[in-house]
Amino acid sequence: MAIDKNNPLEQQNNPDRNGSGGSNSEVNNDSTRRRKKPRRDGKGSNTKANNPTTAKSKKDKALSSGKDAGKDSQALATQAANPDVESGDAADDAAAIAEGGIKAVGNQRIIPFMKIEKPMALLSLLMVIGSIIAIAVNGLNLGLDFTGGVSADVRYEQPVEQVEVVQALADNGFDDAVVQYLGTREELLVRLPPQSDNVDGLNSSLTKALTLPNNNVEISNVNIIGSQVGNEVYLNSVMSLVLALLCMLGYVALRFQFKLALGAVLSLFHDAIVTIGVFALFGFPFDLTVLAAILALIGYSLNDTIVVYDRIRENFRRVRGITPRQTIDLSLTETLRRTIMTISTVLLVVLAMLFLGGDGLYWFSVALFIGLLAGTYSSTYIASSIPLRMGLSRDDFIVKVKPEFEEEIVTFNDPKMFE
Repeated sequence: MAIDKNNPLEQQNNPDRNGSGGSNSEVNNDSTRRRKKPRRDGKGSNTKANNPTTAKSKKDKALSSGKDAGKDSQALATQAANPDVESGDAADDAAAIAEGGIKAVGNQRIIPFMKIEKPMALLSLLMVIGSIIAIAVNGLNLGLDFTGGVSADVRYEQPVEQVEVVQALADNGFDDAVVQYLGTREELLVRLPPQSDNVDGLNSSLTKALTLPNNNVEISNVNIIGSQVGNEVYLNSVMSLVLALLCMLGYVALRFQFKLALGAVLSLFHDAIVTIGVFALFGFPFDLTVLAAILALIGYSLNDTIVVYDRIRENFRRVRGITPRQTIDLSLTETLRRTIMTISTVLLVVLAMLFLGGDGLYWFSVALFIGLLAGTYSSTYIASSIPLRMGLSRDDFIVKVKPEFEEEIVTFNDPKMFE
């Protein structure tokens, strides 16, 4: 029988035919060295107890279990942030609710804005009621644009200060004058309350009153604005405010949802009525420049509200496992930095106009300053609180697709059954 010398099993079974004993031991050593994998029965020197990989996995499991035990809230928040993963641990959900709800989603800390929702709503209601009472009792100190008066274009040979012109008019019996620059410091627009003189007599009286030492004056145009024109301007201004609010309502309703649209319009009404109420309470002059500031304020406040609404809609679709109140808190938290940066930048411009813009931009800047503070507050609480009270939920932003195939129940009456 031929023996294969290259087969180690044949060499082990036939030690005498190998030629030497040393070769047999080398074969046994080779077979021993090659047997480093675990046997089929799991016994031997290469067991799980001696396996470093198994020991390492046990150590990792122990460490991970210890970390998970201390970070239940973070795990729950991460699970809520992932829309594809459904919550399957009822104990963790109950613990999160017992602790006051989810405090963070991912790495984003949630600021509980809606926690003081009721006090802020009460404050807003008091401010609106107080503004309406101030407007009804005190009324607005309407400017010449609404009450009528005299308007004159004046040109000096040398630059003049507005204070000098106003003082010169007051010394000659023209009180409550409004002086504005028209591009340069030599050209001015002078507006006066209604006067009893005719155009010719008024022209000569103004020329005498506006003459300054060593500075000749020329009046190019004098216009007398009647009270009827002022009332027409006043009514058109009120209609422009109402039309602006209605347009905003339609835009937000088509762009987002009607609940959000109603909250946006009420917040814009809050901003406008509070600003007008402050002017009525303190008797500040209300003219077309203030009206322009209110219209600009409505546009700015709506822009801030739209940013918040866009994030609310995105989070309702993206984040699951949290309540609508927590979704709104998350959205307001995410837009907080943008709101602070925007309001700070705009306030710097408004303050610059307030202190450096002169009399022509003073009340315009005052109206913007009051409205910006009210608009930032209303975008955070009024515009977000009212839709929440109306039952805003995730279903308002999810498109429900009708199934392609619907089960249809067909009944068949056999006429032979009744025979």
